[in-house]
Amino acid sequence: MKRTPLYDVYHTYEGVKLIDFGGWELPVNFAGGILSEHEAVRTRVGLFDVSHMGECMVEGKNASQYLDYLCTNTISSLSPNQIQYTMMCYPNGTVVDDLLVYCYDSEHYLVVLNASNTEKDLSWIQEGNPKASLKPLVTDCSSQTVQIALQGPLAVKTLQKLLPDCETITSFTFRNHCNLQGVDTLVSRTGYTGEDGYELYCDAADGKKLWNMLLQSGEEFGIVPCGLGARDTLRMEAKLPLYGHEISDSITPLEANLGVFVHLEKEDFCGKAALVKQQETGIPRTLRGVEMIEKSVPRAHCKVFLKDREIGFVTSGTKSPTLQKFVAYVMIERSTGLKFGDEIEIEIHGQRKKAQLVKTPFYKHGKTNASTTC
Repeated sequence: MKRTPLYDVYHTYEGVKLIDFGGWELPVNFAGGILSEHEAVRTRVGLFDVSHMGECMVEGKNASQYLDYLCTNTISSLSPNQIQYTMMCYPNGTVVDDLLVYCYDSEHYLVVLNASNTEKDLSWIQEGNPKASLKPLVTDCSSQTVQIALQGPLAVKTLQKLLPDCETITSFTFRNHCNLQGVDTLVSRTGYTGEDGYELYCDAADGKKLWNMLLQSGEEFGIVPCGLGARDTLRMEAKLPLYGHEISDSITPLEANLGVFVHLEKEDFCGKAALVKQQETGIPRTLRGVEMIEKSVPRAHCKVFLKDREIGFVTSGTKSPTLQKFVAYVMIERSTGLKFGDEIEIEIHGQRKKAQLVKTPFYKHGKTNASTTC
């Protein structure tokens, strides 16, 4: 299995549990367990090794134009030091992957890829898409890069010890070449937890030093190292999609209610024609949030029923540590006309369990069910 440059650090902690995650040997949790790590990020600060994520540089005179074609969002509208969430689609409108695009300038971009999709994404960017012949210079820098996520309400205070003016880095912007006690670091203010926080990138050789510095800086604030388990429960509460679950090569962004990141007014992008047609003829499915009425853990791919008719499936499910309730996201037929408060059934271990449609995200910056978006 693949290992990140921080692999040796894991073994300095007693009780760490490692798993195979898409071919990577990564911690699912440390000694405190998933629940304590989840609680630390919601109330204090947590530290994640996300160096398994992929990164590539896209550079050249047509870099902006090329990424505009590849992505559903408008990359050419970015100013230097801005970050944009977007997706790449196949010609049929389903999703290759969701990405973060960092703009250095109109000829230089850093693109962050999902770990399990890195090889596929690079192949698509370089060779597979319909305009591959026009591609700029694409350089895979995944193996040379450490990415660390510092997340939680005390993330700012933690980082201020190393970068006193870090608060001036606003949401979805970044600053390159920050000197953190001798470590050349790109610091961005994004996250995958529903909390404030930062993603920090440095050379793989400096990864352990940066990790230890951040832990030391956050010690007085109760910082803890966190694994994949808490990362999943945190992102689920905040309604942050996971590739292969809420979006995939069989689900379109419109079905996943991610239309805000799809700029159909752009002149062209890969998948546009299919998505325009889907919008015009009627989006067949919709992603909704549910809370279990009968206590049981809904898991991905569990079937969803309305009375005796199968109407969809679970994309992700868990017991929410914050709400202390069993919750899930379901992809269901839009034609059902179901609304908040309506009941459905989810087949779990061969038995149908009652659930109720509720508002999502389940959690938003200290509040539960704060949004009216479903």
